[in-house]
Amino acid sequence: MGKLRIRKKIRKAHRYLGLFIGLQFILWTVSGLYFSWTDLDEIHGDQFRQDVDHLAFENLISPSALDSTLKIKSIALREIDKKPYYWVNSNQLYNAKTGAFKRGISEEEALHIAAQNLIKDLKVSNIEKVEAVDAHHEYREKLLPAYVISYEGQEAVRAYVSIKDGAFQTVRHRDWRWFDFLWMTHTMDYEGRDDINNWLLRAFSILGLITVLSGFVLWYVSSPTLRKWKKHK
Repeated sequence: MGKLRIRKKIRKAHRYLGLFIGLQFILWTVSGLYFSWTDLDEIHGDQFRQDVDHLAFENLISPSALDSTLKIKSIALREIDKKPYYWVNSNQLYNAKTGAFKRGISEEEALHIAAQNLIKDLKVSNIEKVEAVDAHHEYREKLLPAYVISYEGQEAVRAYVSIKDGAFQTVRHRDWRWFDFLWMTHTMDYEGRDDINNWLLRAFSILGLITVLSGFVLWYVSSPTLRKWKKHK
């Protein structure tokens, strides 16, 4: 009777543990299958991008000839609508030929930058400005504000160009969004996606291990083959 009660308790614990974490097990399996069968280059949207032929500029003014009050800590050259600009201190744009300060880019310039970076087959359906995003947005953790340019087609392609520096930031599409959602369910980081050390994931991993081990124990204590072998021995 004692062994029977033990088997019942193990079976009950195994059953309820399985019910509790079963859905997460399914999500882990489905997301793992999706990751293993997808091409990361395609997820990143490389099939929509093209190599950019940058212009060679001459007669640029010296950065020291910009605003006399400006203390330059970092500087990069940007091409915006075929014109050169200095991106100074990751915060300000200056025309690299005239030294004039530029307060962000226009919609027309953003469309030109996106066209430079993406394949010619894409047709623009809409453009709008995004000022702020939350932790679940597809443009999270990138420079704001930005223009989001939407394109026609089932892939629901969107390009993002930052307004402050005129840089092409990223391209997003349907498969990337599926990947992003499944990655969230895989890591169980439902706030920011990428924290694989969160306590929810740790707890479910431990519970998953306990569930598997309880299954082995249940097999061990209830296996007719083992009982026959022990009796014969």
